[in-house]
Amino acid sequence: MTVELPATQRALIFDTFNGPLEVRHIPVPEPADDELLVKIEYSGICHSDLHVWLGDLASMSVCPLVGGHEGAGTVLRVGKNVTGWQLGDKAGVKLMNFNCLNCEYCKKGHEPLCHHIQNYGFDRSGTFQEYLTIRGVDAAKIDKKTDLASAAPILCAGVTVYKALKESNVAPGQIIVLTGAGGGLGSLAIQYANAMGMRVVAMDHGSKEEHCKKLGAEWFVDAFNTPDVIKHITDLTEGGPHGVINFAVAKIAMEQAVQYVRKRGTVVFVGLPKDSKVTIDTTPFIFNAITIKGSIVGSRLDVDEAMEFVTRGIVKVPIELVRLEDVPDVYQRMLDGKITSRAVVDFSL
Repeated sequence: MTVELPATQRALIFDTFNGPLEVRHIPVPEPADDELLVKIEYSGICHSDLHVWLGDLASMSVCPLVGGHEGAGTVLRVGKNVTGWQLGDKAGVKLMNFNCLNCEYCKKGHEPLCHHIQNYGFDRSGTFQEYLTIRGVDAAKIDKKTDLASAAPILCAGVTVYKALKESNVAPGQIIVLTGAGGGLGSLAIQYANAMGMRVVAMDHGSKEEHCKKLGAEWFVDAFNTPDVIKHITDLTEGGPHGVINFAVAKIAMEQAVQYVRKRGTVVFVGLPKDSKVTIDTTPFIFNAITIKGSIVGSRLDVDEAMEFVTRGIVKVPIELVRLEDVPDVYQRMLDGKITSRAVVDFSL
């Protein structure tokens, strides 16, 4: 049954980097023949949304801009050339879309590396609006049994940590260190790591120890008040963890990881500190045969796999529902390091 659409919608817009964030009324878009129109019911608030607004990623983004790239909602219109979608289906809008599906990277399942991608909330208007168009081939199908508020953060945060865990090559029963474990990404990563059979060492500020252990961390290391972090983790894990994923937005955490990871271990960089240039001692890097990787979100398949954990109730997203007008306050709490859950815009509020 076709739903009547309004002429305008609410959207959170900024005209200049680090400028005022304002809720305005803008037109509801019309889907092209290969697109869906999705009514966005929930949108996760990602750390990269903050970086885009601040201008830290100015080379990859545009102004004015509607931010956001973790949208979940209901399909209200289906373009005439779209197959596999029906009115009323639940759909997800992820960060990277419009990839060509024909290049070397797309064919190998490395879709985020496609040269043709466009990024919602970066170089095209994103999910901090009530209605959005997306190509049918790009939208992520969400099982109707899945809680939509919980599904939204999986479209970036969830798939990002899930893919990074896969990239770590840590096997079930082996140990992984998660830096920044008490934040939005880390809180999901602890649960995904447990579900994948890994043993978790959580690293963060001491105030987040109880939070991390409740989520399933076996050990906790205070990254700020431990005298010798490298020796402490090496001793704790009897030779170093098999893998490290750096979610902490801190240069020192990235540099330390290479020094305490186990021989033949893997360090995966995910967090984006503003000064993202790191210095690495090549001696342990070479002589201990360490692998260092970067990891960025995931493929369509990675999204489906990450979402399945949530649908089955194995991963529970710690969310805080906020209004669209509350996004600036959430950004400030991110800057203050006071986020322990995933803030999600609820458009019904």
